[in-house]
Amino acid sequence: MPTPTRTPATTRRPLRAKLVALLGALLPLLAALLVTAPAASARTEAADVVPTATLTEVTDFGSNPSNLRMYLYVPDTVTANPAVLVAVHWCTGSGPDMYNGTEYDTLADQYGFIVLYPSVTRSSKCFDVSSPQALKRGGGSDPVGIKSMIDWVTRTYDADTSRVFATGISSGAMMTNVLLGDYPDVFAAGAAFSGVPFGCFATTDGSEWNSACANGTVTHTPQEWGSLVRNAYPGYSGPRPRMQLWHGTEDATLRYPNFGEMIKQWTNVQGVSQSPAATDTPQSGWTRTRYGGTGDRAPVEAISLQGVGHNLYSNGMAARVLTFFGLDSGGPAPQPQPGACKVSATTSAWNTGLTGSVTITNTSTTTINGWQLGFTLPAGQTITNGWGATYTPASGAVTATSASYNAALAPGASVSIGYQANHTGNSAAPGAFTLNGTACTTG
Repeated sequence: MPTPTRTPATTRRPLRAKLVALLGALLPLLAALLVTAPAASARTEAADVVPTATLTEVTDFGSNPSNLRMYLYVPDTVTANPAVLVAVHWCTGSGPDMYNGTEYDTLADQYGFIVLYPSVTRSSKCFDVSSPQALKRGGGSDPVGIKSMIDWVTRTYDADTSRVFATGISSGAMMTNVLLGDYPDVFAAGAAFSGVPFGCFATTDGSEWNSACANGTVTHTPQEWGSLVRNAYPGYSGPRPRMQLWHGTEDATLRYPNFGEMIKQWTNVQGVSQSPAATDTPQSGWTRTRYGGTGDRAPVEAISLQGVGHNLYSNGMAARVLTFFGLDSGGPAPQPQPGACKVSATTSAWNTGLTGSVTITNTSTTTINGWQLGFTLPAGQTITNGWGATYTPASGAVTATSASYNAALAPGASVSIGYQANHTGNSAAPGAFTLNGTACTTG
């Protein structure tokens, strides 16, 4: 089959704008996408003969239980041991539609990474994010096929297996959540535009659609949401992928409460506080919160768009995804520093009372804006008064939340807080502390 000529980017941009405008009219399982996809040549040859700077279909890439198609974009200039970005389309879309509707290929031209576009062949053109097979590592269905595609790319191009990323829109956003849950050892980070939490769309009757989840009525505690992710790969104890979440407040397809549920899920998976470490407004109408860290590569980053519906993605957002991933530079992304800390604690006791003094030091390289210190009081102790923080509850596992005047902790800075408590004989200080979910050293 002859290799097609790549459509120049300058002629594709109006088509992309048209596609973005049409996305708001797309409801899952309904309508047909009115975009003409570029032709793609089927290839099974080695990397040195796969055409560059054009969308190419790869066949026979490995285990593919749900008959997905694989499309690949390789820039003319690929970095040594390139990163791999998996870009996942929406319901009724396709891999070529995702190629046309986003800027990841032109950003790949700039930064030298490879873009992989999985494509659904089932009639709905929605990814399977609901079946028991999809919600389990190696269980079958779409995640297995996508993992095979990634393995093919990393083998063929000697790609950096520590820099594999996923992003998606709508159904693709839901699949991004699923991929990061099923394969935490494969992905370094994900970015989900208008999605739902891992496991929220689960069904047992073969249906692809879960109305309760779509309507935002499925809620769980952070621990319950986190356990759904952890149960997808039982026994895994390694690092978890970072997650960037995008959602519009007026989303009528996958309603806005799903945004908060995803934040609960991924902060729990990361083991960081649900209270933002930083909040800002990068653009008018946007509210960005970062959890477990304050920099561009925090463990969890969430962007809420006021007054925006399901048609969320627009040009320029892909560049923000790359910043979160660390792909807008030539080298590997540095490991996130979610607020390393040191805590010293002492008590001074009398009869049935005591005074506790706690000093918190930020030993990370980034400023902490807003903190929560977690610790467990010894049995029999109950806080009766405190200063420098708000303490809840008064006994057991306690969280001390910063006051407005001491919420910011620069690198190397310390803050001292304290409390009075009753005791029934054990007047010891707590022995372990976490700051915004990160374990602190003591001493």
